[in-house]
Amino acid sequence: MPHRLFGLVTGLVLLGLAQGSSAQQSQKERTLDEVKTEAIKRAENGMYPLIGLDPADVREAFSNIKTTDNDEWAAAFSAVASRYMAEGNSLLASNPAQADKDFVRAWRLYSFGRWPVPASPGKKRAYAKALEAFLAHAKMMDPPLEVVHIPFEGAEIVGYLRLPKNAKGHVPMVIAISGLDSRKEDLTENFGVVLGSGIGYIGIDSPGTGQAPIKASETADRMFSKVIDYLETRPEVDKTRIGVDGQSFGAYWATKLAIVEHARLKAVVAQSPPVDATFEKNFVLQKTLGNREYLFGLGPALMSIFEGANKVEDLGEILSKLSLVNQHLLGKPTTSMLIIAGAQDTQVPISDAYLLLGSGDVPKEAWINPQGGHLGRQVKIWPDPVIFRKILVPWLVRNLEIPPPM
Repeated sequence: MPHRLFGLVTGLVLLGLAQGSSAQQSQKERTLDEVKTEAIKRAENGMYPLIGLDPADVREAFSNIKTTDNDEWAAAFSAVASRYMAEGNSLLASNPAQADKDFVRAWRLYSFGRWPVPASPGKKRAYAKALEAFLAHAKMMDPPLEVVHIPFEGAEIVGYLRLPKNAKGHVPMVIAISGLDSRKEDLTENFGVVLGSGIGYIGIDSPGTGQAPIKASETADRMFSKVIDYLETRPEVDKTRIGVDGQSFGAYWATKLAIVEHARLKAVVAQSPPVDATFEKNFVLQKTLGNREYLFGLGPALMSIFEGANKVEDLGEILSKLSLVNQHLLGKPTTSMLIIAGAQDTQVPISDAYLLLGSGDVPKEAWINPQGGHLGRQVKIWPDPVIFRKILVPWLVRNLEIPPPM
């Protein structure tokens, strides 16, 4: 009998999901064998969350995973990653370009070793190793990456900041916000392409994820307001041209910032933004838990970012508080926005994108893929990097008023 992948937050919680009793579950999590098959397929096709992973490395790791234990998962991917990390360190002096490739490969493997959330000691170690590998890669970046530490409520916000090379004058900036299971490292790697357009960026983990100092809540957007405060203190930054980009759950924070910080933001991109229907109790319990567009464990991953989410039913109550309708924010003035979405998205209903498009005081732009899933993705046709390069970046260049090259 195939194993079912229970061990993400607690076996007890996910066992309840698999049986479908307490949460009236209408979808079942993939079995371990199904996860392996699907993950390899996604690696072969460049699909999230295995973008950039070598299918051979994924197969090797899976060959050592026999049970649903979190630490076994983390150990298997970490073992493959450690080989590349060791090789990278050994080549630093003689072949830095190859060392850098090894660090990137190690980072992606360690990161998948902690995916979707570091819910066990082994997964926590994998996440720590992912940070180590990414920062080794970051040391090779040109222009350089600066790790910034922004004081916040007795703790700190950790961000990765990069500025265009040889920038003249004040630089427009984008605050890039990670999603539920992505991290600022992913965004930092992706956003490197905007530097050539004269735009800087700072990557930040969403509340409740990565190195964020607070959990997610209806007031956690204050963390990003502090990031805006910080950018306004930087002499290199053009304070009149600060933008935000958020993907998936990060798009929720981006959308909220477009409202509560509309006076300080020039442009906001929200990719598959949860607004209202995503947070409805019935949707959460019947469509989110066990969602198969998500590789596995969407419900437990959501539980991990909130205080007080001790059982699946708690999500129905907690998430409803995040609704921008329930917060009486939808319809208030916003900054300029681009909404990217897929009509076939099973994680964030397309109705949320349409609701957002029809609200506020200024015209919004949209890119809606009728054949697209979450984030507008369409295998082989509109993968994440293509959407980023062809849709998202040109819009930011235009709306942050980047002059054309001479």
